[in-house]
Amino acid sequence: MENKNNTLHLKSCREIKKIKKKILAIEALDEKMQALSDEELRAKTQEFKERLAAGETLDDLLVEAFAVVREAADRTIHLKHYPVQLMGGIILHQGHIAEMKTGEGKTLVSTLPAYLNALEGKGVHIVTVNDYLAKRDANWMGQIHRFLGLSVGVVLNDYDNEKRKEAYACDITYITNNELGFDYLRDNMAVYKEDLVQRELNYAIIDEVDSVLIDEARTPLIISGDDEISTDLYKSCETLACTMQKGAATGELSKVDAIVGNDIEEDGDFLVNEKDKQVMLTQDGVKKVEKFFHLDNLSDPKNLNIRHNVILALRAHSLMHKDKDYIVKENEIIIVDEFTGRIMPGRRYSDGLHQAIEAKEHVPINRESRTLANITFQNFFNKYKKKAGMTGTALTEKKEFAEIYHMEVIEIPTNKPVARIDHVDSVYKTKQEKYNAVVEDVLKTHSTGQPVLVGTASIDVSEEISKLLTEKGIRHQVLNAKNHESEAEIVSHAGEKGAVTIATNMAGRGTDIKLGEGVTELGGLKIIGTERHESMRIDNQLRGRAGRQGDPGESKFYLSLEDDLMRLFGYDKFKKIYEVYKIPEGEDIQDKSVAKQIRRAQKDKENNNFGIRKNLLDYDAVNNQQREIIYAERRRVLNGESMRDLIYDMIRKVVEDDVLEATGGSIKCMDVDTFDTVLNRLREDVPIGQVTVSGEELNDVKKLISFLQEESLAYYHLKEKEFDSIAKLYMQQTGGLMSDGDKALCDNGMREVERIVLLNIIDRKWPDQIDNMDKLRESISLQAYAQRDPVTQYKLFGCEMFEEMAKNIRHDTVSSLMHFSIEQKVERESPDNKTYHRAERKIGRNETCPCGSGKKYKNCCGKTA
Repeated sequence: MENKNNTLHLKSCREIKKIKKKILAIEALDEKMQALSDEELRAKTQEFKERLAAGETLDDLLVEAFAVVREAADRTIHLKHYPVQLMGGIILHQGHIAEMKTGEGKTLVSTLPAYLNALEGKGVHIVTVNDYLAKRDANWMGQIHRFLGLSVGVVLNDYDNEKRKEAYACDITYITNNELGFDYLRDNMAVYKEDLVQRELNYAIIDEVDSVLIDEARTPLIISGDDEISTDLYKSCETLACTMQKGAATGELSKVDAIVGNDIEEDGDFLVNEKDKQVMLTQDGVKKVEKFFHLDNLSDPKNLNIRHNVILALRAHSLMHKDKDYIVKENEIIIVDEFTGRIMPGRRYSDGLHQAIEAKEHVPINRESRTLANITFQNFFNKYKKKAGMTGTALTEKKEFAEIYHMEVIEIPTNKPVARIDHVDSVYKTKQEKYNAVVEDVLKTHSTGQPVLVGTASIDVSEEISKLLTEKGIRHQVLNAKNHESEAEIVSHAGEKGAVTIATNMAGRGTDIKLGEGVTELGGLKIIGTERHESMRIDNQLRGRAGRQGDPGESKFYLSLEDDLMRLFGYDKFKKIYEVYKIPEGEDIQDKSVAKQIRRAQKDKENNNFGIRKNLLDYDAVNNQQREIIYAERRRVLNGESMRDLIYDMIRKVVEDDVLEATGGSIKCMDVDTFDTVLNRLREDVPIGQVTVSGEELNDVKKLISFLQEESLAYYHLKEKEFDSIAKLYMQQTGGLMSDGDKALCDNGMREVERIVLLNIIDRKWPDQIDNMDKLRESISLQAYAQRDPVTQYKLFGCEMFEEMAKNIRHDTVSSLMHFSIEQKVERESPDNKTYHRAERKIGRNETCPCGSGKKYKNCCGKTA
């Protein structure tokens, strides 16, 4: 057995040494703070704000502000920050990640930097992993901040826009990472400024930062709209997949084989590579697909969609497992996070995989979606002016935090030495032998009254262990991250005498397990892991559930050669060790060399996952640059800025585009026939009348472009005047009683029309660009076979596509404005086609029609009303 090492990383020691004087200074103010009345303590908040306004910095206020929070915590929730918690608070204020062991009170730590940074009035976001924790912490820790005169809000999944806006306007806002990201995307799809809910992204404190910024970084946040693609093909491919036989290749099927179709010895209808998540049809499989769909040649480009969907159906059957990768709940497929074991409502697999699983499980198939907006957590959280994080396990990923998020990981010492005993792993030949050993350990431990928490990597393993314990007559609780509120309640009692709890590794994370009466004498909580996760952090998180705040505890992991990590990453090495020891059936290996092999396998997988996340970020950097440009342009429109100069520039550029397009890019002289071609092309965008040009202008295309630009701008000036005069007339006729949209049109004239048209066109073109970039990403990997870097090629092609989109926006905007007539009903359109209802005054049948025709309403637009 091994005792937990309490030594700190060298860099962490240096950082903590730097802040020790501040810790002592905070503690030295304790007596002074205790002497203050509640009103005097609360008045410190206003004093700090005034000192900031006078030129002091947050760092100048830190010592006194932390002392104020410490005293307020004692008076409100009867908790007082330990010195190590003050250390954690300073590290968070500095924008670093504080690694604090389970049970060290990270939630309380966050109140220190949250209060200090909230004094600036720019907002602080405390980010949690689920609604339950956000609500709990806002109510619990919020007492401290409210006592000190700060406003505290919380954003929950079922909140409407008004509640969200109110919560974001608070000094401190508790929220989940998903709600935060989706609100950002929705704000950048808003059609009116009053629909925006978020303020500037100022300072974020991310709880369980490794879960948010590492584990969930591979899955982007996506807002989708339904496409009009039929779901029948998914059903057909599911029917076919059920008849197809999985084969076994004599050599390992690689990604290259799957992409370029290399010949290998094969049998069955399809081959599967679990390690790389690849499926490939065999020759027999291709024939079976062709026969089923009555095709002559599956490789024909026109059959690409069928081939793609057949592969999806086979992936759904061979690589996606119920109660491991997803669950079926109320006729819906809900993804289970592979790292945390948590369910993720609202998240869907992309590219049709979710629909294929729906077909497999015979639940309603939702139409394939079209991406309207997306962003990765990496790019989203990097938008904050300052961010910090806290977790019990971050040091193993320090390189990734530094490289991608520019955050240092600093270990904070425990308040009391860790007394937990971590036993050497036991490795069995089969899963069944392993499960039997787990149950025997539970029985033996339970007989003494010592509480046991069994951690599993998936829901189906939880249910298997539960079944075995039930057969043995052991009462127990099962948690599988399906209900955050009830799981937190159950986990909080897992340390009571005689308790047996089975949980997916992350169930109840964020909830302290306190030892019941008499449990300390029994050895504390015992953790039993049923397999090693591919990330060592997840194993450490499970272990960290025991031995909090100096309590005794134990941990032990049980493994088998059939576990995914062992089977896919080093099975042969483990098998040789097993054979060398000549272990009889039912017995285990306990050897440190096995632990080294396991750690090496985990390291390989972690490096591979980091590479995937880094690669994702490299690609998304291109998308993010484009996203920033589009969102900045939208925000200018929403903020009511005048688009006049931009529209004028667009008109000039459109004229130049049209002339050069009609002349094939030539800037040399042209004849009269060529000029007619130029004029006809230009009139598609700008309906100018007859123009007369001189020979000099025909002989100099640059002068011709300048002349046509002036003619186009002159035409647009006339439209501006016409619109403004009719708008004034309409305002007089209605007496100012009109819809908000019409009032904005009348108040701002053509400037409002420009904003509406530009916004609507951007919102139509941007989803197309997202879709095109996704398709480019799917195909770009083939560039590697031409000795070209796929990421570099993606940037080049992506830039060209963005320029083309910008050109289309320019031309469509100018054409729409130039052909716009006052009779048109112009309104901002929601990009997700949501209908916005606005109250308008009812128009009398005999009143003049507001469209500007001069007719009575009953004889004009009223005919169809």
